[in-house]
Amino acid sequence: MRGEGGLDARSLALDARPPAEAGGRAERSASDERASRPPAGERLVVVGNGMAATRLVEGLVAGGYAGHVTVLGDEPVPAYNRILLSAVLEGTHAPDALTLRSPDWYAGHGIDLRTGTRVLAVDRGHGDVMLVDGTLVPFDRLVLATGSIPTLPPIRGLVRHDGSLHPRVHAFRSLADCEGLLAAAPGARRAVVVGGGLLGLQVARALSLRGVATEVVEGAEHVLHRQVSAPAGKVLARSLTRLGTTVYTGARVVRLHEHGGPEAGVGLRLDTGVVLDTDLVVLTAGGRPSTALARGAGLEVRRGVVVDDHLTSPTDPRVHAIGDCAEHRGVTTGFVPPAWEQAQLLAARLCGADVVHEGSRSVARLRATDLDVAVLGDPVGEEGEVVEVSNPVAGKHSRLVVRDGVIVAAALVGDLSRVGLITQHYDRGTVLGVREPGDLLLPDPVSEPPALPDEAEVCACAGVSAGEVRGCSSLEHLRETTRATTGCGGCEQVCAALVEQASPRRAVVETR
Repeated sequence: MRGEGGLDARSLALDARPPAEAGGRAERSASDERASRPPAGERLVVVGNGMAATRLVEGLVAGGYAGHVTVLGDEPVPAYNRILLSAVLEGTHAPDALTLRSPDWYAGHGIDLRTGTRVLAVDRGHGDVMLVDGTLVPFDRLVLATGSIPTLPPIRGLVRHDGSLHPRVHAFRSLADCEGLLAAAPGARRAVVVGGGLLGLQVARALSLRGVATEVVEGAEHVLHRQVSAPAGKVLARSLTRLGTTVYTGARVVRLHEHGGPEAGVGLRLDTGVVLDTDLVVLTAGGRPSTALARGAGLEVRRGVVVDDHLTSPTDPRVHAIGDCAEHRGVTTGFVPPAWEQAQLLAARLCGADVVHEGSRSVARLRATDLDVAVLGDPVGEEGEVVEVSNPVAGKHSRLVVRDGVIVAAALVGDLSRVGLITQHYDRGTVLGVREPGDLLLPDPVSEPPALPDEAEVCACAGVSAGEVRGCSSLEHLRETTRATTGCGGCEQVCAALVEQASPRRAVVETR
């Protein structure tokens, strides 16, 4: 029997119940069941309200999903584009420009959006989700889109006795984090960014553009060590130095200590013995899939929430996971393109399509003013013949990994003029001639770059081709119909040019 607040005997025993009792393993594997259109009254609950969840809901609306959808998000605002938080920090985007869909959009499509709502537990046995206030939200089908959570680096003095971060220390994962850093930046002369990954470089560049003298500390031997090779990392570090940011590699912060009163800055001691004096510390290093709810519900979890080729938990065919929290074929991703790809595929399945997920390609872009980086696949770990062209003076480095004539990975730093063609070959598995890989990295400096064929992908985040862009009447039309430019934003210039080039041709056709 349930009490008024939902806290009854079965909820108190939630953690003590063994996984098999909490719903048990499905009698038949989810991978064996054929997709079918769900019943009209199906109750679908989505836990998480980030970019993956938003794309899922958009797909459900477009596919005519017949059930009732409830979206539970713990942030107090509608879903927004996390990739462009650094653009807000730079000052090139307003915070409200990041909103993906307004509350009115959800209401207009009959979707129950609940922001500022934290989920306490999932009870598969009773088929409901419990919120921290004791409210129970029943479900027939559940999607976990809980994303990832930051991990704190082992720095002494980082956390105060009450468990809060030192007031000079800021995380950078949410809009609230960004707003806090924006409030602190005007009074700061110096900042240290801990972490030289994609996010760390974006934050460092944004702070530099705001006039804050910024330093980056990276424990690996070069920045972006997970995405690019050492020569490319050195080119990036040199470019950052030229733009006014100092980079320390092969060093870790081990201690934070205060210099004096609340108006004084802090010191960060590195394991090399160097002490960096600063007014702000920004943490961008480390993150892991958010799996606590899945573990508590007795679902199979490794690094992420395990899902099969239908993005369904092998423990319970009613439960799915997408985005950063999901683990498919032993792989977890931390980028928007695979999360959006999973969301679109799951939406199609829930609307009745018989489609399977065969794995996501890895495409990453660095979104920072004057720093251009694109990474396809794993150019550091992938085996094959390496074709490289480097010009450190100009801040350019390009690397293709080719196996049996096919591009299996690529990293482009400082020059993205050929990224569309390279992505096209990468996606299609085109078998290139002996000279072609080198030619792709050596565009003719005199002539204009070749026109992109309609099949060439220009928006890696949303998987939109040049032909699809040319078919749109404006950037607004493009964003609404394809979601191009709404991810990292790196394709906006190319998309704008393609739309503009196509306008005269559309006018000619329309007058005939």
